[in-house]
Amino acid sequence: MTAVTPSSPSPKRRHRIAAALAVLLGAAGAAVVPGITPASAAACGDGSFQSQVTVSGSTWTARDSGGGTVYSGTDFRAAVQAGIGSLTAGRTSIQRVVVRGNGTMSAGSRISLPSYTSLSVCGTINVTGSGSGDYAPVYSRGTTNIEVPYLNVTGTPVYGIFLRNVTNVWLGQLDMRLGAGLGVRIDNRGDTSQWTRNVRVDNVYVQGASSHAMETYGVDGLTVGTVTARNVGESGLLLNQTVNATVGTVDADNAGAGTGYAAFRMANRNGRIGSSYPNNIRVGTVKARGGGRGIFCVSESGGATIDRVDIANTGNNSVLVENCYNVVIAGVSGTISGGGEVRIAARTEFPPSSGIRFQNLTVSNTNIRWSPCTGSNNTISNVTRNNSTLTWC
Repeated sequence: MTAVTPSSPSPKRRHRIAAALAVLLGAAGAAVVPGITPASAAACGDGSFQSQVTVSGSTWTARDSGGGTVYSGTDFRAAVQAGIGSLTAGRTSIQRVVVRGNGTMSAGSRISLPSYTSLSVCGTINVTGSGSGDYAPVYSRGTTNIEVPYLNVTGTPVYGIFLRNVTNVWLGQLDMRLGAGLGVRIDNRGDTSQWTRNVRVDNVYVQGASSHAMETYGVDGLTVGTVTARNVGESGLLLNQTVNATVGTVDADNAGAGTGYAAFRMANRNGRIGSSYPNNIRVGTVKARGGGRGIFCVSESGGATIDRVDIANTGNNSVLVENCYNVVIAGVSGTISGGGEVRIAARTEFPPSSGIRFQNLTVSNTNIRWSPCTGSNNTISNVTRNNSTLTWC
C-alpha cells in the first residue's frame, strides 16, 4: 500500500518542532509506552498517512492510500469513518488517518477506531445535541495500538474521548472547550478481569465539562504529561483503580465547585496492588484554585507521592485523606492557602488511614486536623503554619 505523503517541513522547522517536543516531554516526564509509536515531531497532518479526509464548502471527501475516493458527501462523521474503513484490513502495524477541516457531529454518534489506527484531527469537531451512554467523537473498545495525536472538541459530547478495555494507547495534544459532558474517559469496565494497559497522554486541556476533565478506571501503566482543567463540574483528574501511574502536572481552576470532587482525586482502591500499597502513583505537581477540594484520596486508595502542591482558596477541603494508605503530600514542597482544612478523616466501612505523611508544606489561613483519631503511622513534619491550628492524634 502506497502512503500519501505531503511535502516535508524544512530542516530548520523540523529542528524547532523537535526541540519544542523534547522540552514538553522532558517537563512532563512522559515516557514512551511499550508497543506505541513514539510521538512524532511533526505538526498536525505532517508526515505520511494512509487516508486523508478533507472538506470543500459543505462536501467532505475521504480518500484511501492510492488517492481513490471512498466517501463524498455532507456527513462529517461518515467521511471520517469511511477513511478509517479504507485502511488495510487485518493490519498489524499502525496506519494513519488525517482529517483536515472543522466538522460537526451529533452527541448520539461516534467515530470508532479499530486496532492499529492513528487519527489526527487538524481542525475542530463540534458536537451538537444531547446523548446518553458511551458516545464520543473518538471511541474505541477492545482494541490495541490506538493513537490520537491531535484532537480539538467543542460543544456538548457525552465524552470527548471514550476508550474501554484497550491496550497501547497514545493520546497527544487534546483541547476540549465544552458545554457539557466528560473530557477523557479510559477504563476497563467492559471486562473488569482485564486491565486496560500502557496508556500515555501528553497534554489535555478541558474547559466547561459538566463532569471530569479526565478519568481512568482499571488502568495498569499510565503516563500523563499535563491535565489542565478550567471550570469543570467535577474533578480535574480522577484516578480510579489505576496502578503504576506517573503524572506530570494537574492544573485545575474552579474544578468541582460546590461538590466533594477535587482538582486531583484518587478513589476505588487506586494504587492498590494485590493487597498492599507500594509507591506506584507519582504526581509531579497539583495546582488548585477555587472549586471543590484540592486533593482528595478516598476508598482504600494510596501508594502515592505528590511531589509539589500549590493549593489556594478551595471551597471544600484543601486536602482530604479518607481511608487511604501510604500517601506522601508533599514529597518536595508545597503551599496551601485558605480554603477548607487539611484533614485525615475516616469512614467506618474501610480500615482507617495509615502511613500518611504531610511534610514540606507551608499552610496558611486554614487548619490541619486528624479526626477521628483512628489509624496509625500518620506523621506531620517540616510544616510551617501561619494562622493555622494543628489538631493531631
